[in-house]
Amino acid sequence: MDSVTLPQLEQAINYWRNLTPSAGEDHRLCPEASALATPYALMIMSHRRELPTVELDERARAALQTWAAALK
Repeated sequence: MDSVTLPQLEQAINYWRNLTPSAGEDHRLCPEASALATPYALMIMSHRRELPTVELDERARAALQTWAAALK
């Protein structure tokens, strides 16, 4: 996957939220969803529709790759 769209990031975040629901009194996201939430928010704020995956940090890339593999 060379790039990711905003809807794909949203789907990946929801995948991780369903797999590992929020925890604690503060309803903290699991590490994978949290890693994807930052680029998701930055894309919204900068009005980007697509983001090269090389711009994601290692944790976000790993979470995205696991989500993509689960779709197959």
